[in-house]
Amino acid sequence: MRPPGRRVRRWGYVVALLMFAAVCCAAPVGNAISAYVALETGAQDDGGIAEGGSVADIPPRMLTAYKKAVQQIGRYVPQCRGMRWPVLAGIAKVESDHAIGHSIADNGDITPKIYGVLLNGSGAGQNTTAFPDTDNGRWDGTATGERAVGPFQFLPSTWDAMGKDGNGDTAADPQNADDSALGAAVYLCGGGRDLTQRAQLKAAVLQYNHSDAYVANVLGWIDQYTAAAKDPDLKNVTGNVRTVIEAALSQRGVPYSWGGGNTNGESYGICCSPSGKSGTSVKGFDCSGLTQYAYARAGIVLPRSAASQAGVGQRIPASLGPSVLKPGDLVFFATAPGRDSTIYHVGIYLGSGQMVNAPRPDTVVRLDAVNTMPGYAGGARLL
Repeated sequence: MRPPGRRVRRWGYVVALLMFAAVCCAAPVGNAISAYVALETGAQDDGGIAEGGSVADIPPRMLTAYKKAVQQIGRYVPQCRGMRWPVLAGIAKVESDHAIGHSIADNGDITPKIYGVLLNGSGAGQNTTAFPDTDNGRWDGTATGERAVGPFQFLPSTWDAMGKDGNGDTAADPQNADDSALGAAVYLCGGGRDLTQRAQLKAAVLQYNHSDAYVANVLGWIDQYTAAAKDPDLKNVTGNVRTVIEAALSQRGVPYSWGGGNTNGESYGICCSPSGKSGTSVKGFDCSGLTQYAYARAGIVLPRSAASQAGVGQRIPASLGPSVLKPGDLVFFATAPGRDSTIYHVGIYLGSGQMVNAPRPDTVVRLDAVNTMPGYAGGARLL
């Protein structure tokens, strides 16, 4: 059900588009990412996401470790259901940013080693409780207290209980990507959780860190990586059409940024959307920035605004309905379909009623049904 007052905002969009020809978006919805993220990253308005949640932001060797852990979890917790690599990626994103800045060897060993702050109750790094040493420095390099270790930030005592050998070298090392990812999977699975159930997934993340803000943060990243992991069927899509679609799909999970994105890729946006959202601190795409980027990969330069893009290529009238769209077509939405000057949004059609979409502030690039956006205004065929 559409909230009261949204119609007024949407007509305000027409005015805004005349003022901000460089950008496009739809009226915002509630933010799924908590304010905790904004606090941690320094972002102020647009969901608090300073960088994207695309698969591209995960070092390939770390992504391999997450996927290996999923393949092995049944050996250790056969009752566990729903363990997916985006779950592990969500944890690792928050705990260590996927060990970015560290070298990851072929066997998964990470150098330099990753250590958290000394948990002595000093308040540094939000630590207010002192943890006495349990490993005599074996894992955390100090016998004066405890500190979390590795890309999944295990306490030594937890690692002693949960650590597993994920790379087959007969040792379980929290500073090894494969071992650490498998240990995290075992820990999150508990006694056999069903992580396909949102409540049980939340409980698993809460067990990892007893903070509601932490849970909201991690779940937000899990949702972004889940969206980025879904691959549509492109077996019958070839040539420049495939080039454009794959380019757009490669940006799934990247944040929406008002005024962000161009032919070269994601960028910081501008201020401000009709709802007051600024893109200046968010690196990502708005809808027409994404289409510019994707089509540039096929050598096609599009104008910057969604309304202007409707004037390129073979126009497909709204009256024919979305069933005539073909993969790679631009798909438009307007406050007054039939009047191209009121077009406020554009996506890239995938087929089967789906499009690659950068919907609005506080969301990410993702797959959506065409009917997700109001005011279908036809398409344009450039390929």
